[in-house]
Amino acid sequence: MEDAAPELASLVRERFTERKHATMATLRAAGAPRISGTEVAFDDGELVLGSMPGARKAQDLQRDPRVALHSPTVDPPESNPSDWPGEAKITGTATEVPQEGSHRFLVDVSEIVFTRVEGDELVVRWWTAEGGEQVRRRG
Repeated sequence: MEDAAPELASLVRERFTERKHATMATLRAAGAPRISGTEVAFDDGELVLGSMPGARKAQDLQRDPRVALHSPTVDPPESNPSDWPGEAKITGTATEVPQEGSHRFLVDVSEIVFTRVEGDELVVRWWTAEGGEQVRRRG
């Protein structure tokens, strides 16, 4: 993904590494969504999630590997919304990699989205393997 859309990938990575805690959505056994705090790491080109042994979010991923992540964010400044650094989202599937004493998952990224304000427009940039990089502006 980084080779296909390097600038967009860099913006998304920056949003996820700005602060320590991101938000993760998984699916419970009955199909309802579960929102959890999580730490995201980028390790040698891989997107990595970890959790404590027996964590519900890890059990969710073991059962159904679909995952969505939302970067840490702040509100756009009222005086100049264009100063907002934006927000990022990642969706994909997680595969557990054996690790002693905790859960470790590698995420196969299927979509990334970066949203920010430019002037009077909300600009949404996204990438998928099927569609490549796209941009939508809303005024």
